[in-house]
Amino acid sequence: MEITSGPFFTTSTGLIDSIDKKLMVILRDGRKLIGILRSFDQFANLVLQDTIERIYVGNCYGDIPRGVFLIRGENVVLLGEIDLDKEEQINLRQVPVEEILVAQREELEIKERLEKMRSKI
Repeated sequence: MEITSGPFFTTSTGLIDSIDKKLMVILRDGRKLIGILRSFDQFANLVLQDTIERIYVGNCYGDIPRGVFLIRGENVVLLGEIDLDKEEQINLRQVPVEEILVAQREELEIKERLEKMRSKI
């Protein structure tokens, strides 16, 4: 979608060009969802099909299949179309879901310990 040509809508109507395209949606709680946009409404509530939740830790990622996903518009922080050609060229290593969940838990524990140490200072 080119911003410089034609009218550009910042309301939910701007999503019409993204129907049937693969999108990444980042939610307020930090989750990253990838799926095909099938529908939306005036509140920017979204329906994604073939949705996966992607978890990144370091240079690795894991995908958790979620299926059809309904997202309330107020929870969307960022939404963008995925370039299918560039998606294959990422320099990240895919690992099994169990492995990425363990790595994510360890990363959270390290952050919590650092935060605890900072609060003592």
